[in-house]
Amino acid sequence: MRADRTTSGLRGRALRIGLISALVPLSLTLVQCGKAPDPAALAANSQANVQVVAKTRPQAAKQQVASDTFEDRFPAPQFRERFPSASEGFLQRQMSDFSPKRAVQQQPEQAPYKVASLAPQVPYQRPPREDLTTLVSMKSSAFPYFGNNPASESPFLNIAKGDRRGHRSYSGRVYWQDETYNDSRVLMHVPEHFDVRKPGVIVVFFHGNGATLERDVRDRQLVPRQITDSGANAVLLAPQMAVDAADSSAGKFWQPGGFKRFMAESAEHLARVTGDPNSARAFANMPIVIVGYSGGFLPTAWSLEVGGISDRVRGVVLLDAVYGEMDKFASWIESHRSSFFVSAYTHYTARRDRELMGMLRQKGISVSEDMDEPLRPGSVVFVETGEGITHRDYVNRAWTQYPLKDVLVKMSATPALALTRVAATSSR
Repeated sequence: MRADRTTSGLRGRALRIGLISALVPLSLTLVQCGKAPDPAALAANSQANVQVVAKTRPQAAKQQVASDTFEDRFPAPQFRERFPSASEGFLQRQMSDFSPKRAVQQQPEQAPYKVASLAPQVPYQRPPREDLTTLVSMKSSAFPYFGNNPASESPFLNIAKGDRRGHRSYSGRVYWQDETYNDSRVLMHVPEHFDVRKPGVIVVFFHGNGATLERDVRDRQLVPRQITDSGANAVLLAPQMAVDAADSSAGKFWQPGGFKRFMAESAEHLARVTGDPNSARAFANMPIVIVGYSGGFLPTAWSLEVGGISDRVRGVVLLDAVYGEMDKFASWIESHRSSFFVSAYTHYTARRDRELMGMLRQKGISVSEDMDEPLRPGSVVFVETGEGITHRDYVNRAWTQYPLKDVLVKMSATPALALTRVAATSSR
């Protein structure tokens, strides 16, 4: 019996040892099931995650074979992969891409121009296109302006509220610089038929009070369309003055040489817009016609007086705009007898227009009072418009419908004004 108990004890002990030997590995496995897997262990089993191993376990990364390094599988980009070749280029966006405008045909890619080469040059050929109307920001545009008001010799921004600066107008109303005098854009318009190789003219349009370039100059007054419909070889520049405000301030055009700087910068932009970089010199010497509507009389007068290039101004057109500065207009007319001057007016400005006519006649300058004849060098014309013609619509309808178009057509009829009419007048 003692031997049986001993044998039974040995068997039980062996059974317990066997059970323990089997359960210990199983318990370790079950313990691991309750824990997140080691990221380094997973990374070591995946060739796609060697980068993680290299960052978290540098020693483990060294155990990879030489052909399995990060640099082998993810080589650094080469120069040719990061920078375009001569036949490639990055897509660049401009402010004009976001502005509303008439559709422009996509241009075929042009071969790069050769510079400073003795090899024969292919003459520039303008690609076919539609009318182009765009907005361009220019440093020399009217605003922002931080100088003085020459009428008072005091700072133009004459009021402050904290860090905010503004201008108190003659009416007593305050306009803030960040809202009203901070738009440096210029509306540029190039008709489809324009050819820089032919005699042409740059029309500079100074809009009136309470206007914006898009809403009023382009869409309501149709100034770009009038330029195109005239058929004249002309382009348009229209700087944004005070934004949608009853203010005629001239900004940088008050400064001596301000108009000259504006035209010089415009020449560079027009050359890029027309696609011919060699045309900047032609634009920099092209004759100018200034058109001032309503409050636009002020930048017009100061551009003639101190602008620095009044000899390039071939003509001046005022549309119900003689609200003052008659001495500046009279002085320019007297000293530029090869240029023309047109002032059309309603009863709002009739008194001042008649005063200006009297000043000119006293200087011995003859004055005409109708627009029936072609404009000639030295023409001085005052046209009174009758009842039913409103000041608000004067850019569209004055002595005739679309007066700017009519002026350019009459200029084109006079070869001495060096303006070529290159397209038939549209019936629009």
